[in-house]
Amino acid sequence: MGVPDQLAERMSMAEQHEYLRARFSRRTMIRGGAVTLGAVTGGAFVPGAVAQAATPTRTFASAATVDGSLVAPFGRHLAYGADARTEMTISWQVPVAVKKPFVRIGAHPWDLSRKIEAEVRTLYTPAGVGASGDHTQYYVHAKLSHLKPGRTYYYGVGHQGFDPAEAHLAGTLGTFTTAPAHKKPFTFTAFGDQGVSYHGLANDSLILGQNPAFHLHAGDIAYADPAGQGKSADTGFDSRVWDQFLAQTESVAKSVPWMVSYGNHDMEAWYSPNGYGGEEARFTLPDNGPDKKNLPGVYSFVHGNTAIISLDPNDVSFEIPANLGISGGTQTKWFEAQLKKFRASKDIDFIVVFFHHCAYCTSTAHASEGGVRQEWVPLFEKYTVDLVINGHNHQYERTDVIKGDKVVKKLPIGETAYPETEGVVYVTAGAAGRSLYAFTAPDSYEGHLNEQESVASFINTKDGKVNETVAWSRVRYLNYSFLRVDVEPAPRGHYARLKVSGIAETGDRIDHFTVARKAK
Repeated sequence: MGVPDQLAERMSMAEQHEYLRARFSRRTMIRGGAVTLGAVTGGAFVPGAVAQAATPTRTFASAATVDGSLVAPFGRHLAYGADARTEMTISWQVPVAVKKPFVRIGAHPWDLSRKIEAEVRTLYTPAGVGASGDHTQYYVHAKLSHLKPGRTYYYGVGHQGFDPAEAHLAGTLGTFTTAPAHKKPFTFTAFGDQGVSYHGLANDSLILGQNPAFHLHAGDIAYADPAGQGKSADTGFDSRVWDQFLAQTESVAKSVPWMVSYGNHDMEAWYSPNGYGGEEARFTLPDNGPDKKNLPGVYSFVHGNTAIISLDPNDVSFEIPANLGISGGTQTKWFEAQLKKFRASKDIDFIVVFFHHCAYCTSTAHASEGGVRQEWVPLFEKYTVDLVINGHNHQYERTDVIKGDKVVKKLPIGETAYPETEGVVYVTAGAAGRSLYAFTAPDSYEGHLNEQESVASFINTKDGKVNETVAWSRVRYLNYSFLRVDVEPAPRGHYARLKVSGIAETGDRIDHFTVARKAK
């Protein structure tokens, strides 16, 4: 069992972590043998800061290594570094401990002579923390730097006894492409709330067909914690669900940087005081955020003419306050500094912000988050953010152009928004695979319009739920879907465009609109 509910209701994530560690420490320390829970660094391409960012140091029983030729890596996933033009991290998993893991990389599949040692991060979960017995998970990372912009590389992951350069393992090779040095057209995709399911698989297969440069996952990644209240590793928690998720995602993420932000289901109390120790073992994200200790999922990167910013709304959430205020305000200060920097850059036209909790949504489940509206919406409007992408609510919903909580311009399907002079468009794309929620108003989407002048909803505030009637709900689709964004640069003084489409699991288009801004 985890933290009793009556205690968890009054505890922060850090307090729950301390409770669980105290409860299970005696049992685990009695067990024979020991291995450090954390990062084992091997090679100059993994800086010490990355190793230190892994899970806290504890001692637990160690599994003996096996013949490496009998162990195949799985769950490959990529992530950009802070400089998406020259940095990429290749991550993967092995089911048991292996010796000397590495990456081979080259410009051609027949030339993988460059061999880079990798870092292992072990993650131990004792029996009693959730639904499974004692188990250790092994995640491996190789951070690559000094790559060439806009270049496609071939790579293979291996370890002692398993070398992807050998002819019979050529089928295990993957590719990735770095961000370009200059403005050029590209596509990216986005969704939130996937988990492990047939619908998740279907969405992944469709996303791969869009040929995206990268993918944004707006929180609630694997759902190893099904409760999602930020309470504790309760009886439903099972960290092995992450293994299923990474295996499911590999078809896309082995070649497309899978850039995650963290949601309420991603707070897991056992591993670290902030709840993110498990994610830090599995992902290596850009390290340019304001507080890597407390907010590892906050960062930014630039691809072509577009800046992407990932935020952590658990820091400002009134609805699920387990991590409320964890940054002490540093996240919002950093966010404004990023917006100011990107708006001043002559190389950046668009700013896209993605995170989990919704600023504007009419779902009957979570609806809108008052903390986001209070902390960040004024900044979206001040710096004319071009697109905000959320998850949390398991459906597709798109707003009109909003400013000051009001519709400044209706945005019917197929129309264009001009954020420099109008306002901000918000998209909830939380129907990636988990069970669907509901609306109070009928669906209204491309080919099936049922427009409503007003929709009944609510907002989560520090004093609880407050009902509101809104006029900004323009498109609603209650089925599985994801977002596709086509970025079209333009010569200086002409309009660059984001062409945004909602794509259903069936492959049908359910929404499309354009965001236009004069290129610098």
